[in-house]
Amino acid sequence: MPLDLTITSLHAAYRDGTLTPARLLDSLLEKAERRGPDPAWITRLNRHQLQGYLARLEGHSPESLPLFGIPFAIKDNIDLAGVPTTAGCPAFAYVPEENAFVVQQLIDAGAIPLGKTNLDQFATGLVGERAPEAYGVPGNAFDPERVPGGSSSGSAVVTAAGQVSFALGTDTAGSGRVPACFHNLVGVKPSLGLLSSRGVVPACATLDTISLFALTADDAATLLDIAAVPDPECRWSRAHDFALHGKRYGTPPARFRFGVPKAAQWQTDPDYTHAMHEAIRLLESLGGERVDIDATPLLAAARLLYEGPWVAERYHAIRELMEQDPESVHPVTRQITAGGATPLAVDAFDARYQLAEYKRQADALLACVDLMLTPTTVAHPTKAEVAADPIGVNARLGTWTNFMNLLDYSALAVPAGFTGAGLPVGVTLFGRCYDDLRLLSLARAMEAALALPLGATGLPRPLTKAMAPASDGYLEVVVCGAHLEGLPLNGQLTQRGGVLVERTTTAARYRLYALAGGPPARPALVRDEANGSAIDVEVWRLPQQWIGSFLAGIPSPLGLGQVELANGGWACGFICAAGGLHEAGPARDITAYGGWRQWLAAVTDERAMSGSELIETC
Repeated sequence: MPLDLTITSLHAAYRDGTLTPARLLDSLLEKAERRGPDPAWITRLNRHQLQGYLARLEGHSPESLPLFGIPFAIKDNIDLAGVPTTAGCPAFAYVPEENAFVVQQLIDAGAIPLGKTNLDQFATGLVGERAPEAYGVPGNAFDPERVPGGSSSGSAVVTAAGQVSFALGTDTAGSGRVPACFHNLVGVKPSLGLLSSRGVVPACATLDTISLFALTADDAATLLDIAAVPDPECRWSRAHDFALHGKRYGTPPARFRFGVPKAAQWQTDPDYTHAMHEAIRLLESLGGERVDIDATPLLAAARLLYEGPWVAERYHAIRELMEQDPESVHPVTRQITAGGATPLAVDAFDARYQLAEYKRQADALLACVDLMLTPTTVAHPTKAEVAADPIGVNARLGTWTNFMNLLDYSALAVPAGFTGAGLPVGVTLFGRCYDDLRLLSLARAMEAALALPLGATGLPRPLTKAMAPASDGYLEVVVCGAHLEGLPLNGQLTQRGGVLVERTTTAARYRLYALAGGPPARPALVRDEANGSAIDVEVWRLPQQWIGSFLAGIPSPLGLGQVELANGGWACGFICAAGGLHEAGPARDITAYGGWRQWLAAVTDERAMSGSELIETC
């Protein structure tokens, strides 16, 4: 019977004494011995090699180490000190003296590495079939006749099979998402630079990231929090403190907008088409509003990865081996990578210019929604289908993955159910750079609603516990006057990245005044429990990093405080300071108009009828 290896479950067993890290390792090693040779692994550590990691845990517990006693696997293009790194090529192998930076963070947090996993050689491929004969090819954990997905094939297989709690992969073009989709796993493709790539054999150094395979969204969020540490010695590392930017993992918002490519662009087979429709319905049931998007710039950017000069970067990573010992490279990998020896420098600039235009268009699409929903991939091919057309099938699998790193987006593969044949299907949530926690929060809600088993183990998914509301780094601001859409100060919101969320009213507990003085004319919203009315307002979402400069431009006696809306919720909005109503003279009560726009229209009509000039408003 497989064990529930989620972090929460293992830590609960450690706390109540029903399990210890040593007993867990003994059990996992015994099961591995019974299974015999397993092509999902290139190197498995023995009990003697694991003893040092157990010794590091002495005097600690789950309270002091967030990954205390948690077993994990490492894709074999990521360094584990003292263990060969092969990148799937025996002729390339070397023994590193140090752990990769991310591996060290995980070990320092109490995690125990069980070994190195198989991969598409040099992380080139999405099928999981491009390993040399010396290592063999992993079988899919659900159906050995289906491809496991690559390039992080072994990492996905051993996680889904219940051999480890989580695994590290890499993701340049989808290698952390496609295998996750094929194995009912959460696959985190972090924003570029969040996870250090020091100690990783590059595929395309400018586009590479370590990826995370986890059994649940909660586990994935824990791992990301531990691994996303800035590395001053990694040239590609980018620091981003989620808390500092007001971002927090938790219960997703009750309302959000999600973009969906036009159905004609999906290119999915019937099973994956059905998965998309089901995911759309699920997101709508969670409070999402669907927005259809023309994904042309995304798909065009995806084609650049292998049709453009980025293949030269793959060639650059293994140039010496390609020139000195080309026969040691897998035939399909060699065929693809050899094309990288020929592009001219001018081709690279042409592609960069084209990519910049695609990104401009894609960013404009994402500005209209909170996140995007797409297929993770378009089908789940058999091994025979890949053998018959290794490059063509692989290209189709990358339709919805290849553009993510080129466009600098965060992405998350999420399990979405099973086909009639019992194979897992999945979808991808993606967003702007550093939207990682927003995606994970929504995946958590999807996970709770679907209640799928853990990987390929058949074990029930643990119930999710209540969490604080997630925060995505935005603040909803209620505006009632000149900041309304189309009015003169609305630019103070849009220039700071503000997006209109909804038009609504306050609770029926407010009065609206036009303050004396000006120009410009200024409204004041004042709470009045006894004689209040509902006032028309708009709710805008503003990045928290701009709140300070926005607040600095609000003149006395106005300020930001809490405003109750018609739905009973509260949000930050414009209010008038106590005693400020008559600061510059008698204020005019305009509550009866129901809102600032209506009062402006009435003033305009009055002025027109009297022949005088229109009052200047702000």
